[in-house]
Amino acid sequence: MNSSPTPSSASGAASGATLNARLQQAQPYALGLFRIVTGLLFTCHGAGSLFGAFGRETAAAGSWPGWYAAVIELVGGALVLLGLGTRVAALIASGAMAYAYFSVHQEGGLFPIQNGGELSAMFSWAFLLLVFTGPGAFALDHLFGSRGPGQSVRDDGNDRTSVSA
Repeated sequence: MNSSPTPSSASGAASGATLNARLQQAQPYALGLFRIVTGLLFTCHGAGSLFGAFGRETAAAGSWPGWYAAVIELVGGALVLLGLGTRVAALIASGAMAYAYFSVHQEGGLFPIQNGGELSAMFSWAFLLLVFTGPGAFALDHLFGSRGPGQSVRDDGNDRTSVSA
């Protein structure tokens, strides 16, 4: 039995490699769009809770934790949407949503589908993902070059830490 690749399997492997390369090139853009949509949705929640937008009930000014959560949603969501200080804003937003899940929803059941905490859980994990991946493409961080010491901004939308001697 001949184990050499057949023409059809060789072309299949080549097209798979081409697809993988194209997806890899598009990854920063997909990540940027993910960040924008997530930030927009989070900002809308904050605007609804603070200003009654979208028919939502407003949180009483200064009330714990509702008003503070709404401020984090509005400001953190806007920063993530724009790609400004994305990792820090996403970390704070992720923590706020984890707090919301465990302090408000968890007592209603073990799973988010049981306790109504799906949005809190999804936002928490989505923002945690952005903490580790960075903002992707279309972020204002790339225009201002806002990075810490020893870090650089790459044109392809991927964040990499440069090593300096």
